[in-house]
Amino acid sequence: MAGLSTDRLVPCPTCRQPTPLAPSNRWRPFCSARCRGNDLGAWASEDYRVPAAPPPDADDEPAAG
Repeated sequence: MAGLSTDRLVPCPTCRQPTPLAPSNRWRPFCSARCRGNDLGAWASEDYRVPAAPPPDADDEPAAG
């Protein structure tokens, strides 16, 4: 089967289009420079966050002693 690529396809983290995860893809794991730039912009603007509970207020803690 000549001409078939054996590169593994993975979804682009930004647009979800199948893209080769291979050294021939200079933007891997992204499909393009645009998707890579969009992802970098999301990190820079702190769009990616881990949900966390707010810390307790110091006034809510019982006094020691």
